[in-house]
Amino acid sequence: MPAKPSLRSTKPAAPRILLRYRPSDSPLGVSRDTTMRLADQLGVSETQVIHYALALLARQTLPAYEPDDGPLTARQVAAMRRLAPQGQMRGRKGLF
Repeated sequence: MPAKPSLRSTKPAAPRILLRYRPSDSPLGVSRDTTMRLADQLGVSETQVIHYALALLARQTLPAYEPDDGPLTARQVAAMRRLAPQGQMRGRKGLF
């Protein structure tokens, strides 16, 4: 007799977090009713609404690139000026 396929997922369990809805909407939280209305409006699950909201917040809040090393030193600016071709750009009196 062939073995029955396992009903358990082979993926490792993802970490879980408890989400407590606010009794009413505020700048820092929403009620379950609002989440359900968003899910209905978007045609997705409540979990997907929460992930979507967190993804938007991450794009708006977190930097999109690594911070640089700060302003160039006088030595670095001098080195760039030595390496850059000089005198090739000529100004015009107008745009046309």
